[in-house]
Amino acid sequence: MKSFLLKLSAFAFIGGTAAATTAPTVHAAELHVMSSGGFTAAYKILGPKFAAASGNTLDTALGPSMGKAPEAIPNRLARGEPADVVIMVGYALDDLIKQGKVIPGSRVELADSAIGMVVRAGAPKPDISTVAALKETLLHAKSVAYSDSASGVYVQNELFKRLGLEDQIRPKATMVPKIPVASVVANGDYELGFQQVSELLPVPGITFVGKIPASVQSITRFAAGIPVGAQHPAEAKALLEYLASPEAAPVVTQTGLDPVTPH
Repeated sequence: MKSFLLKLSAFAFIGGTAAATTAPTVHAAELHVMSSGGFTAAYKILGPKFAAASGNTLDTALGPSMGKAPEAIPNRLARGEPADVVIMVGYALDDLIKQGKVIPGSRVELADSAIGMVVRAGAPKPDISTVAALKETLLHAKSVAYSDSASGVYVQNELFKRLGLEDQIRPKATMVPKIPVASVVANGDYELGFQQVSELLPVPGITFVGKIPASVQSITRFAAGIPVGAQHPAEAKALLEYLASPEAAPVVTQTGLDPVTPH
């Protein structure tokens, strides 16, 4: 990671202090970043490193990649909120590119995210290691929660159906908007919680059970882009390159994601 940050530091020095005798001083930019939950844990670690090395500051708004919540990134952009970078589910980003809201060609691949399950801390840890075990766990659960973003859409519209449990699960399953699913499991509102692993792990008061079986898993790609009308596109591009760099990969991995770039 040091090599990439050193490059950023050198760039900031050349563009600022060292060039002051021949050009106006380059002032640090304030980048407006919108990030959805799945990449947020990694971003919260990597963002400050980028800011320290580049001299730029990051003003960050969090929200889901889709859905009706006012905080959802597409809804923020529709209201005209300023943004230099959006970090979100890949197919939702593609929709914004098609709508002319994100610059074509600015898309950068960041990480892949799997769906996992949690229970409240101290509760028995159920078996979800096989499809049969997952089905049994769901059938015996009193309540199930899932997100209103990519993972929850898959759980509601596809997973339950693929398991043949749609009718049995519907009365006790709830899509939870805006807030981390693990938080409503931690406070005892729901017995089981499903969301992307990277969004489950940072929440206290839960036990991470594991990823759902590979044969019924859905991997979500996270990507980032630069909105049309961004005030600082060059600095935004530098941030995206850093987040997607091999130097950033260890942080991406430790937060429950699989980097797209080789380690």
